[in-house]
Amino acid sequence: MKRICVIGSGFAALTAIKTLRKHSADVEITLIAPAPEFHYYPSLIWVPAGLRSRSDIVFNIQPLLTKLKVNFQQARVTGLSEGGRCVHTDRGDVYNEGLLIASGSRFIKKLPGIEHALTLCDGITAAESITARINQLTHGTIAVGFGGNPNEPAAVRGGPMFELLFGLDTLLRRQGKRQDIDLVFFNPATRPGGRLGEQAVERLLARMKSRNIKTYLGAKPLRLEATKVVTEATEFHADVILFMPGMTGPSWLANSDLPQSPGGLIKADENCRVPGFAATYVVGDSGSFPGPEWAPKQAHMADLMASAASHNLLQELAGNAKPHMRGFKWELLCIIDMLDSATLVYRSEKRQWVSPNWRLLHWAKRFFEWWYLRGIKN
Repeated sequence: MKRICVIGSGFAALTAIKTLRKHSADVEITLIAPAPEFHYYPSLIWVPAGLRSRSDIVFNIQPLLTKLKVNFQQARVTGLSEGGRCVHTDRGDVYNEGLLIASGSRFIKKLPGIEHALTLCDGITAAESITARINQLTHGTIAVGFGGNPNEPAAVRGGPMFELLFGLDTLLRRQGKRQDIDLVFFNPATRPGGRLGEQAVERLLARMKSRNIKTYLGAKPLRLEATKVVTEATEFHADVILFMPGMTGPSWLANSDLPQSPGGLIKADENCRVPGFAATYVVGDSGSFPGPEWAPKQAHMADLMASAASHNLLQELAGNAKPHMRGFKWELLCIIDMLDSATLVYRSEKRQWVSPNWRLLHWAKRFFEWWYLRGIKN
C-alpha cells in the first residue's frame, strides 16, 4: 500500500485528501498539522462587525478525516530529508512514497515596529483583537495597509485588506462613529491591487475617495510605532494599525533540500511538481509557480492546484508517464465584500471583468461560504 503524506489543514490540504480518496481507496493517507482544525479565513473580515465568531470560522476536521480514512498526525513539521520521503516533525518522523505540501506560507514580519500592527490573516485571535480595538475606539484614526515580498511579486494578499477597509467604513457609519474616526489606507504601490486589473483598481480608489478614506500611496513603509506610521515620504498618526505583510515560505523549508524561489517559496512546475524530487508536489501559498504576472494567492487557486496535484501524484505513483500529468487554469475570482454590498472581480489569461457594486453579491459570498463548508461539516 502506497503511503501519501499531506502537510497542512487548509483549503488545499482538504481538497487534496478528498481528491486522493475519491480516486484511490487503496492509498494510505496521513495528514500532518498542528491541530485537527480547518480555519475558514475568507470570513475573518466579518468578525469585527459581529457577523461571524470563532465558532463560525474554526472547525474540527477529525470527523471528516475519519470518514475519508485519513490518519492524523498532530505535529509541527520541522524539515524534510531523503528526497522528500521523510517528513521530520516535533513528534517524530513520518515516511511516505508520495508527498503533497499544502502547509501555506508565513508573513514576513521584518518591518521595524511590526508588533504594533494587527494582521487579520494571522487568524481568528487576531480578528478578535481587531474587533476589541475597534469597539474601544471612540475617536482617532485607523490605518489599513498591506505590503509584499520584493523578491516574489505574487506573494501578496491585498484583497482581505480592501474588504476590511470598506467593511470598517460601513460598520463605523452604522455605529455613528465614522465622523469621529478617520480611515487611512497606505501602500507602497501607486496603484495598489494591480493584480485585480486596472478597472478594479480604478473602482477601489474611486470608492476610497467617495467614502472619505485618505490614501498614502507610492511610498514604502519604513517603520511602525505605537501610534504612527512612517513611510519614505511622510508619517501620519494612527491609533490602530492594521497591516498585512508580504509572504514567504514555511519556516521548516530551511531544514530541507527543496528548491526555493528568490522570495523563499518552494519552486514548482506547471503541474505542481517540485523539480528534481520524485512524487513531491506543492500547492497553494507555499509554492512558486510559472504563470502570469497577476497570478493570485487565494483559496480558489489553492483548490484548483490541489485537485491537479493529487491527480498527478496518483499517476506518478502508478508509474504513468508525464503526458498523463494535469495542469491547472490560472484564474482570479474574488468577491470584494463591503459588509452591505460587494464587487465581483474575475480575471483569466483571456479576459477581465469587474461587476458594479451590488448588494446581492454580499449575499452570494455568504452563500458560497455555506456551500463550501457543508462538505467539511457534514
